[in-house]
Amino acid sequence: MPRSGTAPGEAGNVSISAVARQAGVSVATVSRVLNGQAVVKAETRDKVMAAVDALGYRMNHLARNLRTAASRLLLTMVPDVGNPFYAEIVRGIDSVARQQGYFVLLCDTGADPGRERSYFDLLRTRRADGAICLDPDTVQQALAEEAAPLPWVACCEFDPEAAVPYVGIDNRAAAREAVQHLLARGHHRIALINSDERFLYARQRRQGYRDALTDAGLRLHPEWQVNVRSLDFAAGAEAAAWLMALPEPPSAIFAVSDTLAIGVLRGLRDAGRRVPDDVAVIGFDDIALAAQVDPPLTTVAQPMRELGETAARLLLQRLAEPGVAVPGMLLPHRLICRASA
Repeated sequence: MPRSGTAPGEAGNVSISAVARQAGVSVATVSRVLNGQAVVKAETRDKVMAAVDALGYRMNHLARNLRTAASRLLLTMVPDVGNPFYAEIVRGIDSVARQQGYFVLLCDTGADPGRERSYFDLLRTRRADGAICLDPDTVQQALAEEAAPLPWVACCEFDPEAAVPYVGIDNRAAAREAVQHLLARGHHRIALINSDERFLYARQRRQGYRDALTDAGLRLHPEWQVNVRSLDFAAGAEAAAWLMALPEPPSAIFAVSDTLAIGVLRGLRDAGRRVPDDVAVIGFDDIALAAQVDPPLTTVAQPMRELGETAARLLLQRLAEPGVAVPGMLLPHRLICRASA
């Protein structure tokens, strides 16, 4: 059956003018939306995409590729594809890319500058049109000079001083809010389980943790600040066991990722501690599993899918208008209060 609003046999031959009429906008606006330019309001973009779906409009990507010699391939460089936090971001990137006729190649860099450089080589040789980088800002900085002229954007990890479009959140403010929540619940012995500080988010969340304690007039205890080398469940469980073995263990733990925090729940259970009665726990990200564990995890929610969608739109805008400066963006976070703290 044809889609509603489309005559039989018409879906494959709908004009951009028809889309504009259906959406009640100009042809130029439809073109901007289809080319991923971020200057279009979200409400207008939704109207255009609804018209595209209703009419069954399809861009002629083959003809466009022949005119532009574009590969229609976007790279997404991720430091650890096993981390569920990145999965939702990649889905956001892919959804916007597919709407504009691009394919996404997922690149697991392991946060290694050499592997990242090899992927940037695909941009230099025009085998890929653009890239979205989620690697540590320190890795990005190491390649900044050679990568600056290439069409790429930074997502989550970024250097605001670099001339590269970026999207992320205010990690420092988010971490401060999480620790303030614990302080408001009467906790004064609050530990931090942090990640590899090559990552910008780890340094910023550490600072937010320290800000909250300093503002409350509390002393910073070095022994309650633990760094781990991976974000997996086992690392969180091991860090929790180490903290509970201290002569004066903390009464609350802020972990900089949900995967670590879920591991902390297991480590506390193994140590005979009840959550939140004996030890409160807060995570970060709000991955799908955070609401399913026992007890459900209090956490800072990042807009993961929106981060990916925004990164893709920034990249497409940069590809469409190479000479125009594309701004960096910080998206809002939310503290999600559940039973663990």
